[in-house]
Amino acid sequence: MDFQKLPVTPLIGANPKTFDAITEGRIIDKGFRKKYRLTRMGSQLLSLHLPIERKRYRKLDEKPLETDPFFIIGHWRCGTTFVHNVFACDKHFGYNTTYQTVFPHLMLSGQPVIKKCLSALMPRSRPVDNLELAVDLPQEEEFALSNMMPYSYYNFWYLPRHMMEYGERFLLFNTITEEERQVFKETFLRLIKISLWNTKGVQFLSKNPPHTGRIRTLLEMFPDAKFLYLKRNPYTVFESTRNFFTNTIQPLRLQDITNEEIETNAVEIFRRLYYKYEEEKRLIPPGNLVEIKFEDFEAGAFEMTEYIYKKLDLPGFQESKENIRNYLDGKKGYKKNKYTCNDRTLEIVDKNWKMALDGWGYQIDR
Repeated sequence: MDFQKLPVTPLIGANPKTFDAITEGRIIDKGFRKKYRLTRMGSQLLSLHLPIERKRYRKLDEKPLETDPFFIIGHWRCGTTFVHNVFACDKHFGYNTTYQTVFPHLMLSGQPVIKKCLSALMPRSRPVDNLELAVDLPQEEEFALSNMMPYSYYNFWYLPRHMMEYGERFLLFNTITEEERQVFKETFLRLIKISLWNTKGVQFLSKNPPHTGRIRTLLEMFPDAKFLYLKRNPYTVFESTRNFFTNTIQPLRLQDITNEEIETNAVEIFRRLYYKYEEEKRLIPPGNLVEIKFEDFEAGAFEMTEYIYKKLDLPGFQESKENIRNYLDGKKGYKKNKYTCNDRTLEIVDKNWKMALDGWGYQIDR
């Protein structure tokens, strides 16, 4: 099925209480009301499994985590997906899957049947960059969180006119209430435990750009968590983010929004996320944070992966290095999107993201 013509949104996997909390009081524009109704009906139908899920989760809930997670963070389009896939070659790690992002409440029951249906609907690669896409591959967990609670930044995919509101409240946690933050903590821990059970991992491997703005809260939950922060040329990030947001939002949105509005919001979100991370990274204990440029990782992925294992004192590299090398060998010849920086891009980035250009040491030949 064409991704751009999906009859429902991923909110079909939300429980009805979460679905209604996200959409209540929000305007659903006329052209999207059929999609809204179909999604809500699907959510209500699938919620019949919820009592079974809750009962089966009780056993998982009793078990504490063996070790704190490893977080791969950075702004969207900074290479977090590729790095995530590399580390997921290590069976020590468990992760959120693509299936789980859409159906987080159908993990402990009903997964085989629903997974087949999702496979039939999904494209084989991500429309925005041609990276592989499959139900069991690792995926960022924010979509799953958006289906498990109403306090997720990814609500903006459905209600894009509220992107900046959600940014302050659920991305940066600047205006989130303490009650909402506690729900986030409880929900995220539940997701982690189910993810580890599902993928048979010991340590949770997170790849989730929104976590870049939540360092303080993550450390409250996991004081010894490890962090890998990715940087990338801001000119490339701008072009790639604009392409990603304007294309991905089309089949998900329930409101009209112009491409110009999306671009303006994306520029401001980058700026705020950059400063939030710089403010809170000092809270990370010494030895638990590595910052790298994606261009360096891309140029020598195997060597950089080994370096990250050593710097963060992560176990398992020797046992996993063959799997990692085989995965990287399979990526040789992969053609990624190329972006050309025109005068307008140069002007926007120079004006709005100079702090990243200077802080990360990037420039462009003019």
